[in-house]
Amino acid sequence: MRRTTYLLPILVIAVVGALSSIFVVDEREKALVLQFGQIRAVKQEPGLAFKIPVIQEVVRYDDRILSLDTDTIEVTPSDDRRLVVDAFARYRISDVVQFRQAVGVGGVRAAEDRLSSILNAQIREVLGADQVTSDTILSEDRRVLMNRIRDQSRREARSLGLDVVDVRLKQTNLPAQNLEATFARMRAEREREAADEIARGNEAAQRVRALADRTVVETLSEANRDANVIRGEADAERNSIFAQAFGADPEFFAFYRSLQAYEASLQGGNSTMVMTPDSQFFDYFKSERAEPAQP
Repeated sequence: MRRTTYLLPILVIAVVGALSSIFVVDEREKALVLQFGQIRAVKQEPGLAFKIPVIQEVVRYDDRILSLDTDTIEVTPSDDRRLVVDAFARYRISDVVQFRQAVGVGGVRAAEDRLSSILNAQIREVLGADQVTSDTILSEDRRVLMNRIRDQSRREARSLGLDVVDVRLKQTNLPAQNLEATFARMRAEREREAADEIARGNEAAQRVRALADRTVVETLSEANRDANVIRGEADAERNSIFAQAFGADPEFFAFYRSLQAYEASLQGGNSTMVMTPDSQFFDYFKSERAEPAQP
């Protein structure tokens, strides 16, 4: 009975010690076995691993690609147009031993603080370099700049045991105090372009109007010329007919012209003429002067 009383606690302690000496390494992580703060083993393969209970402890680190958003900063490109820039990075812990030695017990939080400082410094250096303008940053060429930031940050982050996989600029905007001035300049440029277009349109319209007016004048001139020619030919033909009629029967021609004169002068219902009774204008109204027409 006494032996059972002593063996049971010993067995429990042995089982607890055996269980506490076993730990599992997940495929998504890496583990360090520490003894009094010193690294005793590195466990990078997934599966079961062992440690000394109580004396040793296990520190686990994520082996996946992690994301880090940087703080918003202002940069000044070579054209002195300030831009507000923020970025995000993809990184992973490539060397857990060096990572532990670099950041200590601070872990991922301390590493991200130092990596954020590295990224901000490289963003300022690359985007503020010569030959880099705000137009370059806002154009498709920004990919080259992002790759340059990534490569330079990767070299700096190796001392932390980190591998910078990728760096991307999320936004590149103007500061709030410069937006209104920029919008005003853009409006002025668009208004100037609109004024130029209107001026060119008015010039083209004036040319079209001038061409149309000249065409109208030329067309009317040609029409009047043709009309005058036709009138002249008609008058000539009329005079020729009158001349032939006068030569054939002068008395009838005189009678016909008198009738035309009566028709032109006696129009309306109350035409009035004042002349002497023996005027030649009314010779054909007098019966004693009228003669029968000759066949």
